[in-house]
Amino acid sequence: MSAKRGIPERERLVEMYRKMLRIRLFEDELFYLFLKGTMPGTMHQYQGEEAVAVGVSENLRKEDYVFSTHRGHGHCIAKGASLDKAMAELYGKETGLCKGFGGSMHLVDVSVGFLGSTGIVGAGIPMATGAGLSIKLRKTDQVVVCFFGDGATNTGAFHEGINLAAIWELPVLFVCENNLYAVSTHVSRAMRIKDIASRASSYGIPGSVVDGNDVLEVYKASCEAIQRARAGKGPSLLECKTYRHKGHARFEPSRYRPKEEVEEWLKKDPIPRFKEKLVETNALTIEEAEKIESEVSSAVEKAIRFAEASPLPNPDDVLKYVYA
Repeated sequence: MSAKRGIPERERLVEMYRKMLRIRLFEDELFYLFLKGTMPGTMHQYQGEEAVAVGVSENLRKEDYVFSTHRGHGHCIAKGASLDKAMAELYGKETGLCKGFGGSMHLVDVSVGFLGSTGIVGAGIPMATGAGLSIKLRKTDQVVVCFFGDGATNTGAFHEGINLAAIWELPVLFVCENNLYAVSTHVSRAMRIKDIASRASSYGIPGSVVDGNDVLEVYKASCEAIQRARAGKGPSLLECKTYRHKGHARFEPSRYRPKEEVEEWLKKDPIPRFKEKLVETNALTIEEAEKIESEVSSAVEKAIRFAEASPLPNPDDVLKYVYA
């Protein structure tokens, strides 16, 4: 494998595998912590979509910006946020990314350029456009990535945000994680088009579709779009066809999805798929993979211990971090 063909060198490939595994094991542990009642609130899980977050984020610099969704743990981790602080935030602890006041749907880590998740569908799109305008006015070569689901593409925010970004030629990559369902509504019941990326033509910007369960395909497509944005040539729309392994949120079992469909998509799980490719191409040995899995598992367990040992926030601080 060669970087000259748009594929990273071995060290980066292995690190991409590590990052995907970090997201998966983090999410897997969250599921059981919530089931046990150890962790408060609810959450929207990211298992199955790790190739999108990692494939895109691997092309970003620390100073680049990312906006996320209600299903944002994976994006946050892929951008470089601390597992300890992310876990503590989900526990509502003072050592969390947002001092315990944000929770699952409002993760933020400005130190790594992760400008936040939002529970409002499509709300990150105009915010990403605003951040792109900031970059253009400051004349830096930063880039903004905005992740959203297929359901967000039928909101006014999608049209308004992308249209403005196109008109002003802002450095934004809009990434649609099309996992086929907006809560329980199948994409075929919400739009007549085959590919969401085809909507890019309405705004006069490039649009492309990739296999969202193939991290290298996502990496290559997003690399091209990010380089274009960084060069001042404006935004792009990237649609990643993928699938969430769990229900929309922790509280629902997703019985609306056909059993055969779920089984077929589970066969396309991006992590064992990527691992197999790395082993076949001698980029990774089975022994190295097992070592990585053990290291990541230990890191997630450490994050849980850190969160559980951390103090709860002081109730008197409830207005301390409010902007206005």
